[in-house]
Amino acid sequence: MYETGDFKKGLKILMEDAPYVIVDFQHVKPGKGNQFTRTKLRNLLTGQNRELTIKSGEKFGVPDIEVKEMSYLYKDENGYNFMDQSSYEQIMMTPDEVGEQANYLNENLKVMVMIFNERPVGIEVPKAVNLKVAKSDPGIKGDRVSGATKPATMESGLVVQVPLHISEGDVLRIDTSTGDYVERVNMK
Repeated sequence: MYETGDFKKGLKILMEDAPYVIVDFQHVKPGKGNQFTRTKLRNLLTGQNRELTIKSGEKFGVPDIEVKEMSYLYKDENGYNFMDQSSYEQIMMTPDEVGEQANYLNENLKVMVMIFNERPVGIEVPKAVNLKVAKSDPGIKGDRVSGATKPATMESGLVVQVPLHISEGDVLRIDTSTGDYVERVNMK
């Protein structure tokens, strides 16, 4: 069982017989009255977001979620396709099930697929991924302001603010928890 004091981003809880993941939370201690927690949750079965105010000390079950390591293969008109490397079993997930994690997928990326009641309900990507810049405007000559950035569109469609020296074809490491540029990767 989890209590509100155990909450952290990414924690999976069972509420109303459905698995939820905590997207964001804030513990509130008002001057008068009891403590409570403002929580943003995402239903892993439907993908719907929910905002709740939960009394301090309320308990939640632990969902029976199995986690399997799989490789991302490709996206087609039906959805995203993944393969279990040990059994070569393939599964397809809808864009709703994959969610915003789709921004970080590239071919053969190892991801953790969450399975609830024999059904894939979501994925977890690594903390950082390498993505190729698909489109980026050239830096403006003379624009040498310290820390100046420009938008760059990655191969997955994700738009990231990057330093001016980044150009199309560069491979960048992206932090998946924030969606921010970390560094340029040397692919030699």
